[in-house]
Amino acid sequence: MSTLLGRLGGAAAARPWRTVAAWVLLIVAVLGLAQAFGGEPRDNYRIPGTPSTAGMDLLNARFPETSGTSARVVVHDRGGRALPAEALAALRGSLAKVPHALSVSEPIPSRTGDTALLTVGYDVKVTAIKRVEGMDALQAATRAATDAGYQVEFGGELPEHFSAPNGTAEAIGMGAALVILVVSLGSVVAAGLPLLVALAGLGAGTGLITLMSAVTDISGIAPTVASMVGLGVGIDYALLLVSRHVEGLRRGLDARAAAAEANATAGASVVVAGATVLVSLLGLKLAGLSTYASFGYATFATVGAVMAAALTLVPALAALSGPRLLRRAERRAAAAPAAPERARVPAATRTERWARLVGRRPVAAAVLSLVVLLGLAAPVLGMRTWPQDAGSQASGNTTRKAYDLVAEAYGPGANGPLLLAVDLDRLPKSELPSLVQKLAADPGIAAVQPARVNAAGDAAVISVQPRTGPQDAATAKLLKRLRAAELPAGVQVTGQVAAFSDISDRLSQRLWVVVPFVVVLSLILLTVLFRAPVIAVKAALMNLLSVAAAYGVMTAVFQHDAGARLMGLPHAVPVSSWVPILMFTVLFGLSMDYEVFLLSRVREDWLATGDPRGSVVRGLSSTGRVISSAAAIMVAVFTGFAIDPDITVKMIGVGMAAAVLVDATVVRMVLVPATMTLLGRHNWWLPRWLDRLLPQLRIEHGAAPAAPARQPVEV
Repeated sequence: MSTLLGRLGGAAAARPWRTVAAWVLLIVAVLGLAQAFGGEPRDNYRIPGTPSTAGMDLLNARFPETSGTSARVVVHDRGGRALPAEALAALRGSLAKVPHALSVSEPIPSRTGDTALLTVGYDVKVTAIKRVEGMDALQAATRAATDAGYQVEFGGELPEHFSAPNGTAEAIGMGAALVILVVSLGSVVAAGLPLLVALAGLGAGTGLITLMSAVTDISGIAPTVASMVGLGVGIDYALLLVSRHVEGLRRGLDARAAAAEANATAGASVVVAGATVLVSLLGLKLAGLSTYASFGYATFATVGAVMAAALTLVPALAALSGPRLLRRAERRAAAAPAAPERARVPAATRTERWARLVGRRPVAAAVLSLVVLLGLAAPVLGMRTWPQDAGSQASGNTTRKAYDLVAEAYGPGANGPLLLAVDLDRLPKSELPSLVQKLAADPGIAAVQPARVNAAGDAAVISVQPRTGPQDAATAKLLKRLRAAELPAGVQVTGQVAAFSDISDRLSQRLWVVVPFVVVLSLILLTVLFRAPVIAVKAALMNLLSVAAAYGVMTAVFQHDAGARLMGLPHAVPVSSWVPILMFTVLFGLSMDYEVFLLSRVREDWLATGDPRGSVVRGLSSTGRVISSAAAIMVAVFTGFAIDPDITVKMIGVGMAAAVLVDATVVRMVLVPATMTLLGRHNWWLPRWLDRLLPQLRIEHGAAPAAPARQPVEV
């Protein structure tokens, strides 16, 4: 693999303009195809086999008028005056004209009359409505009311579906990354190159996601999550390659030779790290939810695109940049007349001094780092999950404003009514009144609407308003109580709150399927590539600690009022159910990035010298600056996404920033050198039977390793 990557880098550097032109044509072609044949992101929350899906299937089959999506329009007079009936009637007439509108309810006034709620029913599902037919049409229909001075906000399934993240987070992340790159590399040209490569990969990845949206369901926030991960790894991969290329230039190599060497060494690390990320993303398919798997599809396409861009565009652009990749002082020194050489011993870097310090006290360093990681992970024991809804969104969103207005005017439970789908073939129609009375007597229920029976008389629907909001733990208890004991046969609880509860339960269960799958695949991949099962197991355990610490930080921030307000939320919220599995798969792959970058150098030195302790010091010394810079870039990128208004993106940004920070400091700079020092030669132990089974996939560059270093170590 190393030889092939070296040839690829040398070829790209030898014909840089052809390589750049090929990428330009590729991006234009992909984006053109996406514009012509691509689809729009859409969420599909259907989970076969759950009670909420069974109830919704019954309503869709026997109540066709309930099979489409809906939107809530909340009108409020900020002065507290009663809303005039004629204004509400005009608004209702305008809403009846929006595309796909099947019905518009009579305005439901609040007790004070200063708020009114109208519900628009559509004749198609939310995935079939484009933005111009959805939110744009609603805003146009309510413009007269807003021009008259009334506050108009939108809630419900359709507006929440189109409450997509904006592009501010990407811009902030790239700006911060550029500053870090300039400081790290000391050259504006060298700093801009990784950003340009990452953007090229993102362009191709975005087009691929749009094309995938035409043939499968891609979640509305999946492209943003893919951009977050793609931007971070793209810059990191390019930075690693540029740093290795600059090392070659400093040793006097020409641009082509430096590019070939960088691809053969750092490029091999990029392939291994990228492959680990891609393998980890396969675990999302096991989550059992189609819209959730779409996060994996989108991120897989983007990471694959940025990895390909790094391995081909970096050599080409580095060759075009020439000596401008070096710092100005280095270019001046190279141009000055050669001075007589003086023998001098190079001073130890700070990273090397740190590695030696940890090596002298490995037990204390390992214990201290474990205490820190377990302390950060402790809050995860109190984690409570709930899928994303309007009640979790930032206060500036129209869906959040509508949520708050409804809660204040009609009670918190009005934002999440439970729908009871009744199969009258199994429950006699005469028992409906007693069922309604029984529900009304429940202390957790605020109101029960009379049962509505369909025209065929074989099904009914009952709307129940809880006393508590959708995210409240009391609402979840009410749902479980109704399903467990209070409802007769033939009655299923459905609706958005019930569906979200089923989603949360399903994802919690599937987490314990996804985790072993991802861990085992990563273990196999690392064992094959590094031929060191101890190293693979140790890397997996450390990555699990990093992920647990990230979970703990995220729980501590969002499930407490102070942290939630710091993130722009009015109060504490549960952790989104989407986040744990998604973060695990992505973070497990990203954590392997730094592990691979470090271990590649350590193994390269170990194979050449056979010195287990010295190779750790020298490997950490040679990669410490690059890993620190790469981690700082990722933290900056993910922190930028933490200010995104979408709660899921915000949580992922906070969690991944914390994970990368912990991984690049506590784990890579303390725990890894401490444990490798303690294990010594046993790090590279390989049973003879496994040595015979594993394929020979060398990722090191250069001559074959010395014989003593590559012999399996039996223990």
